[in-house]
Amino acid sequence: MALNQNLLRADVQDFIDKNYKKDAPSLVLKGSPFADINIQELLQQLESKRKAEKKLPTWFQTANIYFPPKVSIEQSSSEITAQYKASIVSGKSLIDVTGGFGIDSYYFAQQFESVTYCEINEDLAQVVAHNYEVLGQQNITVQATNGMRFIKEQETVYDWMFIDPSRRDGVKGKVFLLKDCVPYLPPKVDFLFRNATSVLVKLSPMLDISNTLKELKYVTEVHIVAVNNEVKELLFLLEQKEVAAVKIQTVNFQKDQQQSFAFNFGDHSYSNYSEPLQYLYEPNAALLKSGGFHEITKQLPVFKLQEHAHLYTSEALEEFPGRSFQIEAVVPYDRKKIQQLLPEKKANITTRNFPKSVVQIRKELKLKDGGQHYLFFTKNMKNKLTCILCKKFGKSQ
Repeated sequence: MALNQNLLRADVQDFIDKNYKKDAPSLVLKGSPFADINIQELLQQLESKRKAEKKLPTWFQTANIYFPPKVSIEQSSSEITAQYKASIVSGKSLIDVTGGFGIDSYYFAQQFESVTYCEINEDLAQVVAHNYEVLGQQNITVQATNGMRFIKEQETVYDWMFIDPSRRDGVKGKVFLLKDCVPYLPPKVDFLFRNATSVLVKLSPMLDISNTLKELKYVTEVHIVAVNNEVKELLFLLEQKEVAAVKIQTVNFQKDQQQSFAFNFGDHSYSNYSEPLQYLYEPNAALLKSGGFHEITKQLPVFKLQEHAHLYTSEALEEFPGRSFQIEAVVPYDRKKIQQLLPEKKANITTRNFPKSVVQIRKELKLKDGGQHYLFFTKNMKNKLTCILCKKFGKSQ
């Protein structure tokens, strides 16, 4: 199906710019104001442009971008995560065998002399080719074909191969196991290296890292990428070389900062423990996903509160990959004592290794959500139920 070039007319683009925030039902009732464009085509552009506003600002802000169905926007990398992927690889040539909306290939093209983009959906590949032309990205070759079949028929050896297996099962639910991804990579890893010196694999943030490392050969690094404290991607770098240990790199992108923490997988570390001191720290989502809880006290001058709580403390304020709080009081889990700390009857509540849920605690303590105070419910070094009253500190929120 050819692109409807009428959608790129100045009057149509102006209509899209002025109406992309409006709700679909009201637009459907009015119908398309253009004789050569049906309402379904128009809605696709409006809905996908709305989806792209924050996730893909370059595409959103560029004139004459042709948007695919919104599912392609939802499944694509964000610009933030695509830029990060491009920053951890380099070379002369790269092939993206699962191209999608082409965000990753666009940013890979900033780092490589040539990029080959493969996409089995011909309509989507046509949209992406048009957008690359609009964006002025000339070193990407678009192949509307099955990427795995394409490399099977090629003798070319690329510096890097990028692959993002499908993470949807037959009923379109999210999958949690590597064997549920398409293609299933473990038996194909050697085949991939027939056409690439190095391989970068993007996998679901739901996957268990330890189990995946047991299944995948040649992993040298794992990158856990979070945006605004939500893990978005797991990236596995594969190279056919000996490594002493797999490097785990965590990164959390926030509006005003980037938090990073790295360690070697499998290091046998032990945490240093303490009762709550002056400051409390909560690791960001990427660090929590990594499982590097003992490494934190090994690398940073902080102490862990309790083995399974994953909260940390220090006497002096430290730079920490997560949220930082100033401790105002520490009390046992006692309804009257806690209520006395909060005359305004309002607080933000977090539980860590605590037997009661946030909902239960709110009901018991009769506390509303919000305000300046944070209550952390956890166990102390003696496994006693404890409440820590804090105020948020600095830019970590």
